Amino acid sequence: MNDRAAIEPSDTQINPLGVGAAAIAVSAWGLSGVIAKDIDMGGLAIGAYRFTLYGIVLAAFMAMRGTPITVRVLRESFWGGLALGADVAFFFSAIKLTSVANATVIGALQPIVVSIVAARFFGERIVRRDVLLGLVAIAGVAAVVLSGAEEAGRDLVGDLLSIGALLSWSAYFVFAKRAKERVSSQEYTIGAALWTGAVNFPLALAFGQDLSWPDSRSWLWLVILAFGAGLLGHSMMNWSIQQIPLWISSTFTLLIPVVSATAAWIWLGEPLTIIQIFAMFVVLGALAGIVTSQTGIGSKPRPLRR
Repeated sequence: MNDRAAIEPSDTQINPLGVGAAAIAVSAWGLSGVIAKDIDMGGLAIGAYRFTLYGIVLAAFMAMRGTPITVRVLRESFWGGLALGADVAFFFSAIKLTSVANATVIGALQPIVVSIVAARFFGERIVRRDVLLGLVAIAGVAAVVLSGAEEAGRDLVGDLLSIGALLSWSAYFVFAKRAKERVSSQEYTIGAALWTGAVNFPLALAFGQDLSWPDSRSWLWLVILAFGAGLLGHSMMNWSIQQIPLWISSTFTLLIPVVSATAAWIWLGEPLTIIQIFAMFVVLGALAGIVTSQTGIGSKPRPLRR
């Protein structure tokens, strides 16, 4: 072999496009809270209209292309849609009882739950460095939320509902990963959306939320929410889950509170404390460390042994 060293890619490198898709998804989801706040509807009613709207529109689009959503697709996406519908119901019910800070911090524990499942059932290996960075990111999210909380109102039932949202949200990611070999990410996204809408309509009625036809202004925001946070967010994340380790996709959800707080500061004038700003940079730094570790960005190429 000549003396010029050949380049060997790291065996831990993952698809950067999958990482980028996860980042786009959580950014879209982070903006959804700010958009939803400007819609004069209950949370479950918003979820019902939002998911049903883009589910039906995309299903019609697929049918026009000659690839209709089949019974098989609906069957494969059933548990994911049920989990997502339960997450919406649990979370919006939780914040009516406990503080938003409590509900958000409990939800931030999702990467821990998903990492355990990913290691046990999908054989994903997580190095100690990335575990520590993930814990730093979770601590940063807790600081972002808790330092901005105006009141300490909490309720045991509300906290239990938050745990239900945590488990449901984690299950949605797991079911999306399991569907990889059976349906495309696009089919799964549409099927799960239809099931989520179907779950949220009766739940909204049960909780006494108004499901009457929205006014034109609400429809405008619903369309933006459906095809921005809904279509873009869930399509990108479901594709990402099929391209990169499940635990990395899950860890990226820690960006949601950072995006939400920043968007609320820009568009709603909600203040940010120095602690929150510092904590945001901690979260971003920790996630950047995980990304560079997994994609090999910035790492030196290793020469092949002669």
